[in-house]
Amino acid sequence: MEPRATRLEVRVTPGARRAGIAGRHGEGWKIRVAAPPERGKANTALIALLADELDVSPSAIRVVAGHGARTKLVEIDGLGTDDVDRLLETAEKEAR
Repeated sequence: MEPRATRLEVRVTPGARRAGIAGRHGEGWKIRVAAPPERGKANTALIALLADELDVSPSAIRVVAGHGARTKLVEIDGLGTDDVDRLLETAEKEAR
């Protein structure tokens, strides 16, 4: 049975030189995006990066809290928490 959705806390660093998964941040993840923190550009870049790393459609990812903050709560359809953590750990290691 496919999980309905996973909620993930992320700490976003906008305007980074290199986008990618930077590692764990408490219970969540620290993620760098190149987009600036204006008019939702960083949120859009975050969704695109997560969709690519998790191999899901961007429409399966939503920012549900923290739209204007660096710490956000993201909901991901179709993947369990263990799957999300495993995929992000792999992406972090590949980025080193």
